[in-house]
Amino acid sequence: MHFIWPQALWGFLIVPLLVAGYLWLLKRRRRETFAYSSLLLVNRALTARQGWRRHIPPALMLLAVIVGLFGLARPTANIILPTDTRTLVVAVDVSLSMLADDVPPSRIKAAQSTVKTFITDLPKDFRVGLVTFAGTAQVAQRVTDNREELLAAVDRFRLQRATATGSGLLLALAVLRPELELDIEPLIYGFNTSPRNRPQEGTALFNLKPVPPGSFQSGAIVLISDGRRTTGPDPIVAAQLAAQLGVRVYTVAFGTPDGFIPGFDRSFYAAVDERTLQTMALLTEGEFFKAENAEQLAGIYEQLSTKFELERSRTEVSGLFAALSALLVLIASAFSLYWFRRYST
Repeated sequence: MHFIWPQALWGFLIVPLLVAGYLWLLKRRRRETFAYSSLLLVNRALTARQGWRRHIPPALMLLAVIVGLFGLARPTANIILPTDTRTLVVAVDVSLSMLADDVPPSRIKAAQSTVKTFITDLPKDFRVGLVTFAGTAQVAQRVTDNREELLAAVDRFRLQRATATGSGLLLALAVLRPELELDIEPLIYGFNTSPRNRPQEGTALFNLKPVPPGSFQSGAIVLISDGRRTTGPDPIVAAQLAAQLGVRVYTVAFGTPDGFIPGFDRSFYAAVDERTLQTMALLTEGEFFKAENAEQLAGIYEQLSTKFELERSRTEVSGLFAALSALLVLIASAFSLYWFRRYST
């Protein structure tokens, strides 16, 4: 548990003082009782009837003070709430390495099948966009809630040479955050320029103020790749930009180390670059997954679907402490009135 105003916790110093004061009052009352010997028998009779009950209301009052002090410090807690993430952009690697047959019938066929199942199983109020990347990146389907259009777009995936993972992530960012009007061309094509003319990376290029990683709660990116970057901007730089925009990136490494592409020798880039994908997820407060077959990939998408439905959110709960403190005061008052007023009549 965290506190927004932890200075209020110094108020707990009065708790032992209150306990000491109560004990002092009990001791003083006992002395006064002995001073009036004619009332001694009455006091013993009342004490026998009341017993330990007479300590309950003060104890509840003390507990109310303790709970109230906690509330005054404005505590926060991680609570599972329905997520605000309602827009997902799925970026899929369509490089030639997806022809590898280590995942039958091929990586691309297995990926298409599981992506379609993932889209179908998402809650109906989720909007989804599709981006594909190989030597360059392109929008396969703009963000929409029309499942038929999305499934048709998945069927239209076409493989190309090279792998520009960074370009895929940058385009996915532009699709997810259209309100920012990101001009990503300088980042995508700037890597071909000389260092003197190369544009500065990051949000400074767009005159945007960086935000904490993972703070954007209205959308996320799922990026699936089976190879390593061979062209285009550095995917780590693209992930740094996503982190500065607060966008989480969930990366999926797909395929086995023994991937073989019919018609190509084994020197072709068919091994997934897990380290880069892990770094991308770490930088953006996302999560990295690994799948070596279609079943594992389907399981990952099932986990992602659940993750987007529920989200842990840090929420201030001082109101609960205040309500509990007031309730304890009412209970203590009720006990006191019921027990001791009855004995006094």
